[in-house]
Amino acid sequence: MAAESRGFAVTRLLTHWPEIVGDAVARIARPVNVSYGREGFGATLTILTTGAQAPMLEMQKDQIRDKVNACYGYRAISRVRITQTAPTGFAEGQAVFAPTLKFEPPATVGPSPEATKVASDVQNTELRLALVALADNVLNKRKF
Repeated sequence: MAAESRGFAVTRLLTHWPEIVGDAVARIARPVNVSYGREGFGATLTILTTGAQAPMLEMQKDQIRDKVNACYGYRAISRVRITQTAPTGFAEGQAVFAPTLKFEPPATVGPSPEATKVASDVQNTELRLALVALADNVLNKRKF
């Protein structure tokens, strides 16, 4: 491979992408190609992303190039190109990146004391439990 003959192991870039560029960039983009010009003065790194994330990556191109070059210890990459499709065709351009972690609120053991106090005067057990659950949801502003 031409990249390996120049001391640039492309596989390392692919396998360690999140470590090299950081989790925030790795979640929205992935490297798809490293190509060399005829003169051989540095390579062009092509990064695949979705259309909505392209402007964000465009502003970070210099930082991405610097991080990749710092990983290899020399200026292996001179240009970063951002694409929304894979370089070989549209079918390969269906980008699937790491999912964003969803925040889940901690599970509560029971209703809050305030919610229990609101329905404490109700005699019917089923109605009291329903009112406690409603009060707990309203007080904690949870979507159900």
